[in-house]
Amino acid sequence: MTTPTPPPSCPYSAGRGTDPQSWARTLSRSQTPSDVPVYQADLYSEAAVLDPYPHYAAMREIGAVVWLPKQNLYALPRYAEVKSVLRDDDTFRSNKGVALNGISRFIGNNSVLLTDGATHDRLRKLMATRLTPRALRPLHAQVDELAEHTVLAALAKGRVDGVHDMALKLPLTVVPDLIGWPERGREHLVEWAGAIFDLLGPLNRLALRSMPNAVSMLSFVHRLARRRDVVPGSMSDELLRGIDEGTIKQSEIPSVFIDYLAPSIDTTASAIAAALYLFARHPDQWQKLREDPTRIPNAVNEIVRLESPVRAFGRRTERDTEIAGTRLPAGSRLLVMFASANRDDRAWNDPDRFDIERDASSHVGFGHGAHGCAGQGLARLETHAILRSLLRNVDHIELDGTPERAVNNVVHRFDRLPLRLLAKSSSA
Repeated sequence: MTTPTPPPSCPYSAGRGTDPQSWARTLSRSQTPSDVPVYQADLYSEAAVLDPYPHYAAMREIGAVVWLPKQNLYALPRYAEVKSVLRDDDTFRSNKGVALNGISRFIGNNSVLLTDGATHDRLRKLMATRLTPRALRPLHAQVDELAEHTVLAALAKGRVDGVHDMALKLPLTVVPDLIGWPERGREHLVEWAGAIFDLLGPLNRLALRSMPNAVSMLSFVHRLARRRDVVPGSMSDELLRGIDEGTIKQSEIPSVFIDYLAPSIDTTASAIAAALYLFARHPDQWQKLREDPTRIPNAVNEIVRLESPVRAFGRRTERDTEIAGTRLPAGSRLLVMFASANRDDRAWNDPDRFDIERDASSHVGFGHGAHGCAGQGLARLETHAILRSLLRNVDHIELDGTPERAVNNVVHRFDRLPLRLLAKSSSA
């Protein structure tokens, strides 16, 4: 793990070395709102995006509420405050709050992710009816078959890219079919989904780089909504019928299409790739799972806790409030740091250790409360299926090169994961 270096422009880093723990303690109380500790490093620099954990640890040490001058917002790096804020969506609003820049807040105004109250409840209900455990039950056989095909194909190759050969195979098949996305355009879904998440961060170089892909996806979904060009009987078809029935507005359809698609691909691919990586790095934990496959649900919780698919989302305070003794005026912007909270040693014993026997069910890797990930049941279904197939067919998972992380403002996942899979012997 590399140690991030404070940016040259940081006026408080001189003479304090490169350890984030040391320069994080440098406070500028006279220049900060509500007299909170300041974290001078850019949490959204490419280096910090690729290796965020030293930054998270340094922020947790200096305070429950930390000021980020580069983004001009408060950050919540600890578990207790993150969980508390996610429970109180009346005070900490997603509307005009989730995205960290005004362009995305304007474009995503009709998104389930960026709405609150009755509007959010109405839109989420339209999505959730197809994503409940009961609604997903008919998919189990299809997902299991696809997982088995994916694992056996990977074994036949021997050396694979765990992202493109495995982690993306299920979500890129299951999710578009479930949603009713036409065959055309599917080849762009990974880059489009990544671009949408990039634009939820600050308006930095990464966000600007992603704008052409984001515009392409927005144009595509607007055409789909206008032409009603979706698979009959699908989730999208049901949504479009809702226009005639008065349950949804025509203007809301494009954003909801994106809500269905982008998170369902990235969160699932992140979880599956993280599982492959962690079990390759920790063969003792793989052996424990082989000895007791009933640990799969708990193992998935631990995977999502340790390698949270979403780093953080923003919130906006609806009224004057207080968090951990820090007074926040109405209209304040907060960064709710899921990935940092999931490694807070105030909430977890030895939090950087991968332990599939740990009770990780209270993690916030899929969010929490009213805005918890609506598609997490589907993500779990696909990840469980891949793990079951791996247990049936694979003896060892080994790294076969250097993994590469995707560079994205919001999503935490691998871009490349070179692996070697060793099949079980016929006598095993």
